[in-house]
Amino acid sequence: MEHDTHIILEFSMSPMDKGIRLGPYVARALDVVDSSEVDYELHAMGTILEGPWSQVMDVISQCHQALEKDCRRISTTIKVDYNTEKENQIREKVRSVESELGRPLQKGRSS
Repeated sequence: MEHDTHIILEFSMSPMDKGIRLGPYVARALDVVDSSEVDYELHAMGTILEGPWSQVMDVISQCHQALEKDCRRISTTIKVDYNTEKENQIREKVRSVESELGRPLQKGRSS
């Protein structure tokens, strides 16, 4: 596997020993993501990163280290799309589905 190949990685990371109010811990991890040079999108159930394999995995490691400081147990879920032929796929995947439908998809509902 070439470690400079662009990947899309979706992850969620949260402590399991801090009760139900996890926002401060998620924010701490997202501060790491936002400070990186990796393209990303935050959504309600996780975050999507895109970039070279080694750079994206380094961001995940830094997020984990940011939580290790005061979390004894951390749950991390990771899903990777490894595609050696395409880059810049975060938004393109959505545009492709919208093109098939012939219309934009609803991005969210405001109340």
